[in-house]
Amino acid sequence: MSESIPRVCDLIRREALKLLTDGSVAVDATVGNGHDTLFLCEAVGERGRVYGFDIQPVAIERTRERLREAGLAQRARLILGSHERMADHIGAESADVILFNLGYLPNGDHTVITKGEITVAALKTAVNLLKTGGAVFVAIYWGHPGGREEKEAVEAFAASLPSDRFDTAEISFPNKNKAPLALIIQKK
Repeated sequence: MSESIPRVCDLIRREALKLLTDGSVAVDATVGNGHDTLFLCEAVGERGRVYGFDIQPVAIERTRERLREAGLAQRARLILGSHERMADHIGAESADVILFNLGYLPNGDHTVITKGEITVAALKTAVNLLKTGGAVFVAIYWGHPGGREEKEAVEAFAASLPSDRFDTAEISFPNKNKAPLALIIQKK
């Protein structure tokens, strides 16, 4: 029997790993519980740097603890603030990988969600932070109130990017109701 299709977050990590080496710069635009931040800290190596953003103090604390337990806290700079303000902390054309997980904080307040207008503003910033060959990976969890509108706004943004500067792809699971999507934007 062959392997099953990986979950969205596993697909994204597998593809992101292809772009990360020791010394890379990566961004976790929505740190949540810190799983992606930890993954990025491991992938960028000792010389790399990870920037993590979240608007919820509990997310920053959970992530800080996860990194501390793994002995990787020194590789990350965690910022309590919106991902639309990434450029205040990261230079233009300096990031190899930027990850987004849209929706709400698992095991947190489900009324605090990412929103289309802010996410699109953050994505506009993110594509300008990418190095040539770098990519933005977005896990779109859209099965909650407000999720469809955010999904549509993000897809419209990706479709509007000039094809001479960016490649875009979306991976979906059409036989699953409101299954998460993976969106990839790579700078040429």
